[in-house]
Amino acid sequence: MPSQSLWDQFALQNISKLGCGLRTAVFDLDGTLADTSQDLLLAANAVLDQPNLSLETDRALAVRGGRAMLRTAFERAGIAWKEADIDLRYGEFLNVYARQLAVNTTLYPGVATALDTLQDAGWIAAICTNKPAALAEDLMQQLGLRDRFAALLGADTLDVKKPDPRHLLETISRAGGSAARAVLIGDSETDSSTAQNAQVPCILVNFGPAGRAVSALAADAYLDHFDDLPQVAGNLVPA
Repeated sequence: MPSQSLWDQFALQNISKLGCGLRTAVFDLDGTLADTSQDLLLAANAVLDQPNLSLETDRALAVRGGRAMLRTAFERAGIAWKEADIDLRYGEFLNVYARQLAVNTTLYPGVATALDTLQDAGWIAAICTNKPAALAEDLMQQLGLRDRFAALLGADTLDVKKPDPRHLLETISRAGGSAARAVLIGDSETDSSTAQNAQVPCILVNFGPAGRAVSALAADAYLDHFDDLPQVAGNLVPA
């Protein structure tokens, strides 16, 4: 009978082959799976001495993260600031936001159905986000979809984050997939750059906060509605 180590090697080799055959759809979260902009902006305004962020003008800014919102708010108010000021308010922002993650946040239409269709076609789903991991985990639980994703990596899961390709590549690996059989679905220049850096195909949604402005960014395809995702992703990574 083969030794245990040989059996282990056999199992690992076959798991590896299986992973290379599976297709992996990796999703950004904010602005891609869910419109989180209103809850983000409300949390940022709550920690500002001079709240000046609005959903009408700053929806696209919101999904770039708390620090981006705070820097813009300070500049708009004419307040001199240093990164230490941003760090202080950012901690306060996270505390406020954690208490109101899903008050106004909604999934984009068709998300659940698209995930069902992808799963039926043999895809693995995962999330790679620059949102802190604990907040991303909590939000996906509240939205009722966490169990649909084989892996979720946030900004603080590793010592790197998007657009560093290692963030995306590790997400694919932890989901059980292979970069050669993966696609990234996002909504921003960060997602576009991440995919390019990792040499993974990229689909950008044009129904997020940036709207059709994403057409100016490099992508292999653009998505009008989640109903179209299974076909678009399948064209980029055939079965």
